[in-house]
Amino acid sequence: MALLEVFGLEKKYGRRKVVDGVTFDVNPGEVVGLLGPNGAGKTTSFRMATGQIVPNGGNVVFNGEDVTTLPMYRRARLGMGYLSQEQSIFRKLTVEKNLLAILEALPRSRSLGRRLTGAERRERTEAALSRFNLLQVRHNSAARCSGGEKRRLEIARCLVCEPLLILLDEPFAAVDPKTTEDIRKNIRDLANTGIGILLTDHNVREVVKTADRIYLIVAGKVVCHGTPEELIRDPIAIDAYLGSTFEDDALMARVAGFAGSGSAPAVPVPVARPSPPSRPAEEPAPQAKETPLPAPVERLRPPPSLSLPWKERAPRPCHRSHWGRRRLTGSRRARPHPKRPHRPPPNRPPPPHRRPNQPPSR
Repeated sequence: MALLEVFGLEKKYGRRKVVDGVTFDVNPGEVVGLLGPNGAGKTTSFRMATGQIVPNGGNVVFNGEDVTTLPMYRRARLGMGYLSQEQSIFRKLTVEKNLLAILEALPRSRSLGRRLTGAERRERTEAALSRFNLLQVRHNSAARCSGGEKRRLEIARCLVCEPLLILLDEPFAAVDPKTTEDIRKNIRDLANTGIGILLTDHNVREVVKTADRIYLIVAGKVVCHGTPEELIRDPIAIDAYLGSTFEDDALMARVAGFAGSGSAPAVPVPVARPSPPSRPAEEPAPQAKETPLPAPVERLRPPPSLSLPWKERAPRPCHRSHWGRRRLTGSRRARPHPKRPHRPPPNRPPPPHRRPNQPPSR
């Protein structure tokens, strides 16, 4: 029985039909990839499977239950994990507290059927840190971790919730080759434990090396699907998406041992490379004659003991010279003139108290 089954998904934006009858499935312990050109409906189909977009037609069945209308948090409680392309970690918390925060917010454990105790949360945190090689950075802020460490932390946060299926949105985007290799190895390790993986990415070669089956979506429809070897030889896939120069490179990578198993070959295959053509010997360029630099000119400076008379010194500005100028900050009102200082009102005695309608005293 398939873990995730998608039947005839449809999505319309106005009169435009973006997705038209997309159908695919994911089995436990299997890595399935979704490929397609830009604007083909690949990302929309992926987000309808995760629950981010409500479809206009079709059904999404997860672990035998129809989850077409369920929101993302309800699907997560059933065992569906999701890793977005953007970083989904708490940047101001440490690596260890990132995992503890997820475990504390977990309403109940799927395996135990109850809420985890403090000792069980700490035990699962230690196991996740050790599994993903994060023990050395456990007390570091998540914002200071490298790109590979952040991605491993995201996968660890997802795994502490005990998911049955993980959906990866462009896991190989904007990462270096070393991090890409680590992510591909982590995906294969998760699949070997029985977790289903559904991923979508524009890096076709990495998807071919990682996935067990691939679905190609063009113009909102699945045009072909199968194993990576079958897909890269399909003329429809070559004409619509892959191109004629992709087959040789992908087959060489699969034969070299970087396929779904994730294990490299014991003996590398030597590749013959043409030697660069020999260049004729060039005559050495004539060296320019060095011209001597002029001798440095000593500047005449007055002796330190020389003192000018008082009248020849530079005049000092008056301490009131800045009065009358406008302030650069604050109020634009000019300062009071030095000849017109502010004077408080004179101390006059208060007027005598008199009753209303009483004539003044003479």
